[in-house]
Amino acid sequence: MLRNPKERHDMQTQIPVTLLTGFLGAGKTTLLNGLLHDPAAGRIAVVVNEFGDAGLDHDLIEETAEDVVLMAAGCICCTIRGDLSRTLMSLLKRRTKGELSFDRVVIETTGLADPRPVHHTLLVDKDLAANFALDGIVTAVDSVLAADTLDRHAEAQAQVAMADRIVLTKRDLANRAARRALERRLDRLNPGAERIEADRGKVPSGALFGLSAMRKEVSRNHALDWLAASPAAAQVDPLAGLSGIDLPKADPLPEFGAQSHHATDSRIVTASVTIDTPIPTRVFDFWLDTLIALRGADILRLKGIVHIEDVPTPFVFHGVQHVFEPPVPLKDWPAGDHTSRVVVIARDFPLEDLEQSLAMLRMRPKERDETQGVTVHTLSAEAL
Repeated sequence: MLRNPKERHDMQTQIPVTLLTGFLGAGKTTLLNGLLHDPAAGRIAVVVNEFGDAGLDHDLIEETAEDVVLMAAGCICCTIRGDLSRTLMSLLKRRTKGELSFDRVVIETTGLADPRPVHHTLLVDKDLAANFALDGIVTAVDSVLAADTLDRHAEAQAQVAMADRIVLTKRDLANRAARRALERRLDRLNPGAERIEADRGKVPSGALFGLSAMRKEVSRNHALDWLAASPAAAQVDPLAGLSGIDLPKADPLPEFGAQSHHATDSRIVTASVTIDTPIPTRVFDFWLDTLIALRGADILRLKGIVHIEDVPTPFVFHGVQHVFEPPVPLKDWPAGDHTSRVVVIARDFPLEDLEQSLAMLRMRPKERDETQGVTVHTLSAEAL
């Protein structure tokens, strides 16, 4: 269930956290070094992983004025959740005491990391949630080896699917056919993430920060860019004619960006829905509760802009598996536009089932039909 927007912390006072991920050899450390030398980035506190006893990632990071924190051996996404919590809270205490000065945190994961536990930790740990906020997930993708990596490793697929921004590395070493094939593959895995190219680890200044729409006073344009909302092909409504439910038969389900169908060797699917009229609260809650209860473990990412009946402004919402950030109201949304947009990226979730789930958002419960003696069961759930 989405938490009340009144409960959210003000991201203006929270320290933004960027999660830098990507498979082994994708160029994360080179990219990190470029960020550390970007004057527009401000002062960065870096949390890196020591993978095994060698600490290879640490050895590759150049000496900088920023504070580099090396965690215990192993991937932060695979070790005890408290390790990450203690590290970030230690940074915060040293910052409060004046021992450190930094404006943001970058967490560099190992190539075998799944981004989901970090997202969960930042939201579930109350101390972290009050002081830190996930600013975005950045995934480095090796343009030469990505195709083989994505074929063989589910972790690499999850890293791409969860990205807010994808950084393509080693583009100069890949031929044109390979680059085009990779672009199509990324379109299928994550059509909504903007892609940029790195030039020897360098990217445009500020391009990897300020990605999240889950912040106070977020603008309509930023939220739409984050959601990557653009219409595409229509689909047949799989719930049309279901007893007791009014579903507009001619209203299509446009998708965002590319087609949601994916390569046969991929376990990840993307689907989305656009709805032109406000969604009843109980319909939205019933859909979300049902989806998370039945398939929550399969959800890599769930995000949207939703208009709820009797609520004056739309909300931005975002979740991974069963963990959701508090919804954020879009105060600058134009009057008269009641369009809701929802995107789901999932793994091992049949595309047809996912599309049927999204179609539930079109449900409009009927009142009791006295003439035919039929009572339609009411959808009940806690209000947003």
